[in-house]
This record gives sequence, C-alpha cells and structure tokens, in this order.
Amino acid sequence: MKVTKEIEKIEKSAVKLTATIAKEDVASGYKSNLAKYAKNIQLPGFRKGHVPTSVLERKYGEGLKQEIVGDLIDQALNEIFSAEDMKEERPLPYAQPRLEGDKLPELDTEKDLTFTVTYDVFPKVEVKNFDGITIKEPEVSVGDTELNNELKAIQERNAAVIDKKDDDPVAKDDIVTINYKELDDNGNTVAGSEREDFVFTEGSGENIYKIDDEILGMKKGESKEITKTYDAKDSNPDLAGKTKKISVTVKQIKLRNLPALDDDLAQDVNEKYKTLDDLKKDIMHNLERAKTRKLAELKSQSLLEQLVEKNPFEVPQSMIDAENRGRWNMMAQQFRTTPEELERMVLSSGKSKEDMLNQWVGDTAKALKSRIIVDLLLRDRNISVTPEEIEEQYKTIAEDNNITVDEVKEHYADPKAKEYLVDDAKENKLFEMLYKEVKVTKGDKMTFEELFKADSAE
Repeated sequence: MKVTKEIEKIEKSAVKLTATIAKEDVASGYKSNLAKYAKNIQLPGFRKGHVPTSVLERKYGEGLKQEIVGDLIDQALNEIFSAEDMKEERPLPYAQPRLEGDKLPELDTEKDLTFTVTYDVFPKVEVKNFDGITIKEPEVSVGDTELNNELKAIQERNAAVIDKKDDDPVAKDDIVTINYKELDDNGNTVAGSEREDFVFTEGSGENIYKIDDEILGMKKGESKEITKTYDAKDSNPDLAGKTKKISVTVKQIKLRNLPALDDDLAQDVNEKYKTLDDLKKDIMHNLERAKTRKLAELKSQSLLEQLVEKNPFEVPQSMIDAENRGRWNMMAQQFRTTPEELERMVLSSGKSKEDMLNQWVGDTAKALKSRIIVDLLLRDRNISVTPEEIEEQYKTIAEDNNITVDEVKEHYADPKAKEYLVDDAKENKLFEMLYKEVKVTKGDKMTFEELFKADSAE
C-alpha cells in the first residue's frame, strides 16, 4: 500500500497525523475487501461464497463502504507505525488514535483517501540544564531524646491496662470511656450528635469536641454539661468561632501500668535481646537507618523537583489517566474492595475520586515527570550494576536488618523482587553521580521528629 504522511506536533505531547492512501490502493483495497465479504457472507438464494459483489453493493451500499474505509485506515496506520522512522511518533499503548471529526471519510475509488488522526506520544525530554541547582541537606542528630521516645512507646505497647478505683479522678494519659451528646440552646439533644462508649486517651485531643481539659478531675459515673467557645481559627470548620454545649458522662477510667525499663522488658520485646542495652543499641541503629533513608529521599526529591522545573516538558493526559487508574486500583486492593465500590464510598463521604487521589498520591503529573527524567538519565548515562555490586547490596541489607545474607538472597530469589533491587541500585548510583554535578550544602538543623514532620507537611 502506498501511503504518504504528514506529522504535526501539538500541545501536551500529542501529534496530528494526516495520511493519504493512493487511489490505486483505495480501489484495489475496496475490491479485495468486497471479495472477502462476498466469500464469507451467506444470503438467501445464493450459495455461501457465491454472492455476486454487485448484489452486496446494492444491498449494503454505504454501510459496506464505511466498513471498508475503516479497514483501509487500520491497514494504513499499521504500516505507518511499523516504519522505523516512526519510532518516536508511535502512539502510547493506552492512547488509541482518534479520527479527526469522529467521522470516517467517504470512499471514492477514483480518488486518494485522506484522513487525519490525533494521538498521544511519549514525551520528548532533554535533561541538559543543571545550572543553579542547590540541594540543602538538613542536619539531623539522633540522641537520648529519640531513644527515650522509642523506649516510652515500647513501654506503652507492653503496658497492662487496668481499671482505676471508682473514686479516682480522670488524669492525663488515662484511657477514658464517655457518653456524650450536643445540646441546643433549649437543652435538647442535637439529633445525630449522641455517642456512647467513646474511648480516647486523656490529653490526646482525639475527641470531636476537644474536651480533654473539661473532663479532667471527673469521676466514674459523673455527668457534666460543658459550654465551650472555640477559636475562630480552629482547624475544625464545624467548631471554628462557635459555642457548643456538650453533655458528658464518664463511664470508665483506666490507666496504663507501664512496665519497668529493664532486661526483662527487652527480652519480652524480642528474645534476641539479652539486656536493655542490647535493645537500646538496636533502637539507635534503626533510628540512624531511618534518618539516612529519609535524608536520601529528601535529597533525591529536591533534585528531581529542580530538574523538572529547569527542563520543562508536558505529560500527555492519557498517561496521567492511566497512572491514576493503576493507583486507584491499588488503593481499592488496600481497602479490600473493588474500584467501583471504592468510588461509591468516596462519593458518599462528600469527596470526589480526584480529591482522594490527590490526598493519597499527590500530583500525578509531577510524579510522572520525575520518573521519566530518572529513566531518561539512566538510559543516557548507561547506568548499570555488576553482580559484585548486588552482592554488596545483599550484605548491606543483611546488616541493616540483623539477618543473614542467605536470608536476604532467599527474599530476592523472586525475579520481580530481584529486578526491584537492581533498579534501586541503579537509581542510587545515578543520584550519587548527579550530586557531584550540583551543589549540595548543609541545611537547617532539626530534630529527628521535625525531619519527618516537615516531610509529611509538604
């Protein structure tokens, strides 16, 4: 088939392809398709394979022509996209070419057949501008404060929860069970505000009306009406600037009986610990690992954000849509439901699917751009890892997790897991190379807790 083509690049990494099939091929294509239909169709009064083409043309007319036009266009596109010079202009697998005007052109065997399609292609990206990139790496120390916080959390996880005496008042850190309801100006219950057997930790603020201070000192079985005015800037819009009257009854008061920080506790946590010092050393080791991972994540994130900004390109909408579909399906799996049911659940809560995706996965286009840049740089710089480097990875993972190298290898025996490890090693190698080409400076001093809070707030 003789096909000529013209390609025009349009916005958002899409192209417009105009193709023309020579009239000779239109005519021969029409005849061969018509003969194929005649061979396979069965009409009353004719044996199968013996229906005259003239009968087919009279009976099916324009409908038959439109089918043949569609076949000719498909054939032409397959021929165009299989050509070597179309490597960068082939459509994305999830972006089928769309016929301009959404209507097939008319078939005339005496004329060339011209049609136009638009479709998305993989973004053309060049990462050349590294000028002015500065990465600030926070200075974070891990010490007694972090160690004590972890030890306290371990104590709380291993605490025995016991009832307080009936005459003992509510105190900070007690586990309190309450019944509550909101009252209107006339002292009547506000419909839908009642809640029974609500449990929370006193002082945590983890209750709707934030009445921790108001129930301090109350005793089991005691009831109280609380009138509270909330700040106009309160984070809860249902409370901000309003005055609420709440009726509260304390049902139960429990306290956590924290175990002593000693060798026995360490052994209860894990039999591998013989002493409390063993546990402390392991905690510090894990905290340092967490810090190192988070700093590496922030450094790479900062670098990629700046590379995306300095080397702009557009991501096609079809690529964003495909990524969001994959992420939505993954979210549905995490919630152990179907994608359709998850969407119904989200809509019933007053949010949209888009809101939920943005909340869970952030800016999809931004994430895709970062990934595309990494893949491009890996390819352009021919980054690879040797078997010896993977062996070193095994050793590092074993040391970090206090397991044997053989156990690590057993985990990565699965080809997909091994591929993930290799890809991760390649990316680490790439970033170490890139950090030498940009400016890396010391950032602000911050605590371990601030490091993770700052990241989650972005």
